[in-house]
Amino acid sequence: MTVSLLHFSPGNTLFSKFRKSSADPLRAVPRRGLSVAAGEHDPGPGLKMAISRGLRCCQRIFSWIPVVIISSVVLWSYYAYVFELCFFTLHNTLEKVTYVLVFHVCFVMFCWTYWKAIFTPPSTPSKKFHLSFSDKERYEMEERPDVQKQILIDIAKKLPIFTRAQSGAIRFCDRCQLIKPDRCHHCSVCETCVLKMDHHCPWVNNCVGFSNYKFFLLFLSYSMLYCVFIAATVFQYFLKFWVGELPNDRAKFHVLFLLFVALMFFVSLMFLFGYHCWLVAKNRSTLEAFSAPVFQNGPDRNGFNVGVRKNLTQVFGEDKRLWLFPVFTSQGDGHYFPLRTLCESQNPLLASEGRWGEDGGSDEDSTDGEVEHDPSVTIDVEY
Repeated sequence: MTVSLLHFSPGNTLFSKFRKSSADPLRAVPRRGLSVAAGEHDPGPGLKMAISRGLRCCQRIFSWIPVVIISSVVLWSYYAYVFELCFFTLHNTLEKVTYVLVFHVCFVMFCWTYWKAIFTPPSTPSKKFHLSFSDKERYEMEERPDVQKQILIDIAKKLPIFTRAQSGAIRFCDRCQLIKPDRCHHCSVCETCVLKMDHHCPWVNNCVGFSNYKFFLLFLSYSMLYCVFIAATVFQYFLKFWVGELPNDRAKFHVLFLLFVALMFFVSLMFLFGYHCWLVAKNRSTLEAFSAPVFQNGPDRNGFNVGVRKNLTQVFGEDKRLWLFPVFTSQGDGHYFPLRTLCESQNPLLASEGRWGEDGGSDEDSTDGEVEHDPSVTIDVEY
C-alpha cells in the first residue's frame, strides 16, 4: 500500500507527486531536510493573509493623516482668529462683530464642503455593467482571448458605451468583473471602479468622481475664500505688531502665523482651483487630461466637450441657486455622457438606447450639437 502526497518544490512552480511506503504513512520527508507531518497545513498562506490584512489596516489609518493635518490647522486658525485676534486684540465693537460673523460664514461653508468631499462615497457602476453568473462563468472558462473579447462585445451591445481601451478592445475590469462605463476607472486605493473618476485625493482621503466632484470644487473655492478673508483682515494687525503699535504678547505670534499660513495655502489652492476650472470648462477629468479617451476615430481629449455652459451644467446642475451649496445637483447618473460630435456617436457599443432606458438607465434628450444614439449601429472593435 502506498500513500500519494503532494510536495511543492521551492525551485519549481508546479506541484509534484511522490510516494511514501506504508511503513511510515504519517510522515514524509520533503526536500532540503524539512519534515512535514501528514495532515498539517502549510502556515505560509495564512501568515501572508494576516500580514496583508495588517498592512491594509495600517494603510487605512495612515491615509487619514493628511485629513488630520488639515483639520488641525483649521481648528488652530479658528482659535487664533476668533479668540486671539477678535476677542483679545480688536477693540472696535462693530469691527469685531463684523469680522466674527463673516468669518463664521466662511468657516461653516468650508467645513460643510470639506465634510461632503470626504464622506460622500464614490459612485460605482450599476449591476447592469456587472457580468451575470452565466456570462462570468463562460468568460472565465474560455481560454481563447479572441473568444473572450467576443463575449464582452456581445454583453456590451446592451450598454451605453462609446469609449474603448487603447488597444481598441472593450474596457473590462478584471478585479470588479464588470464592463467599465465611459469615463469610469478602477481606483487601486478604494479597490473599486469609480464613475467619472477624476483622481484619488489624499487631502480628502477619498476618490473624487461623479458623486462628489462638485463638492470637491466647492471645497477648493471656499478654502480659497477662507484664506483670502483671513489674510485680508489680519494684514493690518500684522503691520501694527511688526512696527510695535500693539503689545508684544502671545496674540502677536498667532496673528503672524495666521497671515503666513493663509497666504501659503492660498497660493497652492489658487493653482489647483484654476486647473480644475479649466478641466470643467473643457469637460475633462484629470485622468482624461493625461490620457485622452479613445473613440472610434482614435483618442480625443475633447470627446465629451459640449460647450462651456453645458459643461458647467453637467457638474453643477440646472438650478443656479444651488451651485454654491454642497448638495448634489449634477446631471445624469454617471453612466452616460453626451458626446461632442455626431460622427463620434458611430462608435457606440450599444445596440439600442431605448432598451437601456426601459431597463432604468439614463435617457438623455439630444439637443443640437449633442449625440443621439443610432440603434442600427453595429459594433466594430479592432484587435
